[in-house]
Amino acid sequence: MPREKLALRVTLVWIKLVRNVRKRSGLGPVKTMKMACCILMLFWAALRMQAQTYPGTYSQKEISNGVLRAKVYLPDAENGFYRGTRFDWAGVIGSLEYKGHQYFGPFFEKFNPAVPDVVIGNPIEAGINSAASGPVEEFTSGPDGTALVYTEAKAGEAFCKIGVGSLRKIDNAPYSSYTNYPILNGGKRTEKSGPDWIEFAQDLTCGSGYAYTYTKTIRLEKDDSVMTIEHRLINTGKKAIETQVYDHNFLTIDHQTTGPSISIQFAFTPQPTAALDKLAEVRGKQLFFPTDFRGSDTFYGEFKGFGSSAKDYEITVENQKSGAAVDIHGDQPMVYLGVWAVRTVVAPEPYIEIKIPVGEEFRWKYTYRFYVKPQRK
Repeated sequence: MPREKLALRVTLVWIKLVRNVRKRSGLGPVKTMKMACCILMLFWAALRMQAQTYPGTYSQKEISNGVLRAKVYLPDAENGFYRGTRFDWAGVIGSLEYKGHQYFGPFFEKFNPAVPDVVIGNPIEAGINSAASGPVEEFTSGPDGTALVYTEAKAGEAFCKIGVGSLRKIDNAPYSSYTNYPILNGGKRTEKSGPDWIEFAQDLTCGSGYAYTYTKTIRLEKDDSVMTIEHRLINTGKKAIETQVYDHNFLTIDHQTTGPSISIQFAFTPQPTAALDKLAEVRGKQLFFPTDFRGSDTFYGEFKGFGSSAKDYEITVENQKSGAAVDIHGDQPMVYLGVWAVRTVVAPEPYIEIKIPVGEEFRWKYTYRFYVKPQRK
């Protein structure tokens, strides 16, 4: 958001805050100002905490087509926002704005390297491998799967995490997305960009016969509220690449609490693979959250019901309160679907299958259409 617009918003919030504090508390003007100052300081402290992982500033690039504006964090082992070994380093989006509404941003309120995954409480804490933002992707063989070469590798040897690098297997424990494995080789990374697009490339030889060239392009379509993410994965090794990839879709729409105002609609009738807890319910083709999430409330559900064609890879998330909404479409069929939600984020997680013979390539594309509905009274 431009500084001028942010300053105007803060000023308006400040005026309303002072009026409300004085009206409700009955305090005099001096005490009212002191109380309002304390509240505003807590507000800014929360914002600063939410935006940080490592201390300092991050390598980033802003792209805009005049309709959408996005802040993209760049892959950088020294100054990157994300430096874990779970998610693809390319395509971490710190914010995306459309008509004054925000769609992406860190879902966590505190970065804690001692946490393997997340701790949902007050505050919400995230560790090195999960402290990400936006439509980040992870390459893994199924929701409880592994990474390339991990099963065959011995402790101390290398295995392959696409989008991250060649990692060292530290022991004989099963693979875990939440273990921060040492990076032996991050490959050769390049990037290029224009005003409304950015392209990332990674060339990596992982060992054990695996190697690839991976390209990801984020593009804001001309004069439209559409963002596309295009991928090209070329198998340059001596063994076939077989894996899955999912988009975590950390949607923090307008930074509002997950609850009755949030709905997720699918192109099919979602069928839970297990009984849902009381935090969510299915009505027709939609998933709803009947009550506001509080404290440690955490929802995770797995769903079936989708077919074998890409037409079912269409997911719409709407915030009925603010009106902000997004439609997500993939051009490959889903093979698995999970949904994760806590009070700061909803995250539909569709998986697709990837099988690439030696010397061949695989392409896939996500399309995000952002829009705003009339606000619910």
